[in-house]
Amino acid sequence: MDLTTCFKTISRAIDRRWAAFAVALFVATSGPVAANTDVVRSAVESWLKGMKVGVAVEGVQKTPIAGLYEVRLGSEMIYVDEKGRYGLVDGRLIDLKSNRNITQERIDELMRINFSDLPLDLALKQVNGNGKRVLAVFEDPRCPHCRNLRRELIKLENATIYTFPYPILSQESEDKSRAVWCSTGSDRMKVWNDLVMDGKSPEEPKSSCESPITRQLELGRKYKISGTPTIFFSNGRRVPGGLSGDRLRQMVDENSTKG
Repeated sequence: MDLTTCFKTISRAIDRRWAAFAVALFVATSGPVAANTDVVRSAVESWLKGMKVGVAVEGVQKTPIAGLYEVRLGSEMIYVDEKGRYGLVDGRLIDLKSNRNITQERIDELMRINFSDLPLDLALKQVNGNGKRVLAVFEDPRCPHCRNLRRELIKLENATIYTFPYPILSQESEDKSRAVWCSTGSDRMKVWNDLVMDGKSPEEPKSSCESPITRQLELGRKYKISGTPTIFFSNGRRVPGGLSGDRLRQMVDENSTKG
């Protein structure tokens, strides 16, 4: 075999090897990728169906991070693991199968308090029925969500509700909270309910009165309460924001300390 024929033979062998390698590489990568893409798409579509939102999956593709897929939902984007179980949605880790917000659950755990540490002498007290279930709520009298929640709280069966005025929205909120605390000849809790639910301003006290508003504000800041309402259940769990009546009753049942 002359030198030219030898080089041609070697070249063909190399070409065949590269061709075989290319085919093997295509099979090894494109097959599982396609399969994983289908798994991810199916999982997200099932999650969206359960959420009953009118959004469709417009595309799925791999990211530079191994095992993580980009899923396009209209103008939004989420990231999902290759098994389609967990998704990063708006910065929150979501269990797509159960729709659990794992990030929020972790935050809730970190933000728990020892309920017995609350200075209940700074709160307004309301007892419904036997009062066995106990919770505390921080409210601003001008907060719309507080108004909606208060209408549910007064109907909550067999519960003791400690309400901490937390006037953070305006000076008016602070003034009216102080007037509630300093009201005379009336039940403070009723005066507060009338203010929050119906906007009925309390009468200004005729004499000077020491109110715990400053201490209530300090307490809220201590517990890093940035919005109202904020609810604490007897097991220490914190829930920021309002709740519907059904959800409130469910969470009270789930988070009440068993005696």
